Amino acid sequence: MGSSEEKVVAVIMVGGPTKGTRFRPLSLNIPKPLFPLAGQAMVHHPISACKRIPNLVQIYLVGFYEEREFALFVSSISNELRVPVRYLKEDKPHGSAGGLYNFRDLIMEDNPSHIFLLNCDVCCSFPLPEMLEAHRRYGGMGTLLVIKVSAESASQFGELVADPITNELLHYTEKPETFVSDRINCGVYVFTPDIFTAIQGVSSQRKDRANLRRVSSFEALQSAMRSLPTDFVRLDQDILSPLAGKKQFYTYETMDFWEQIKTPGFNNFFANNFAFRADGDYNAKLGVTILGEAVAVEDEVVVTNSIVLPNKTINLSVQDEIIL
Repeated sequence: MGSSEEKVVAVIMVGGPTKGTRFRPLSLNIPKPLFPLAGQAMVHHPISACKRIPNLVQIYLVGFYEEREFALFVSSISNELRVPVRYLKEDKPHGSAGGLYNFRDLIMEDNPSHIFLLNCDVCCSFPLPEMLEAHRRYGGMGTLLVIKVSAESASQFGELVADPITNELLHYTEKPETFVSDRINCGVYVFTPDIFTAIQGVSSQRKDRANLRRVSSFEALQSAMRSLPTDFVRLDQDILSPLAGKKQFYTYETMDFWEQIKTPGFNNFFANNFAFRADGDYNAKLGVTILGEAVAVEDEVVVTNSIVLPNKTINLSVQDEIIL
């Protein structure tokens, strides 16, 4: 177990208003992270999971939405869970790692020993305390949550290879064209503050390469100007891939449920874990449906590829549906 003096913070990436097209038109007037799922805002579920992390002192939401869109939610959730939640608005895209680095001074304000990073659009059992314990045992810079999927679906995600004994991350590639592994990145991480040094290193290398190109030729200059900004750093391609196999990153494999929220199949998880029930044989009848709160489904009803709004009763006479 960790020392009682240790402090932990969590950062949840919530994206921006260009996201959420799969939820339209319902998401046109509400930020995707605040879209209600199983009776709570989407981002409420990872925030609640973070509450279980020992010695948690702060949760940050990082995104491109206007602060006023999150003000009421942040105040409400902070009072409900009795843990400070703060929304941080990015001024421009910095990438998944660059966004973390951009707010490093605030994130390190409480001098945390560990930093969790979660993507808002994933749904799982969030074994965060277990990840933290494993991370301490590994002794690396970071640990990422992974899961085994079918070989056919693996290419949609970041595929990785880990040492079966030590769990060290040996190889990582984002959405490969050829099959690499049936283990994928779940988008949930825990880091030591050393992650900021690694991100800064990527930015510095990019600046150095750009400076070399500028003095070589006009053609090289044009190429440099088209490359990624020096402060735009991706966690997968720029951090995990080059540092794999260097005893910096490790994996924690979950045997439980995991889905991206854009995949409707995540609904079964909410039903079984958030006291949200429908009448009868729930899983068999609702398949890949995304549901609101207080929905009743009568016998013999099958609903697929639909969004069911709150406080609805579905029976065999219902014909209308909202297709994803």
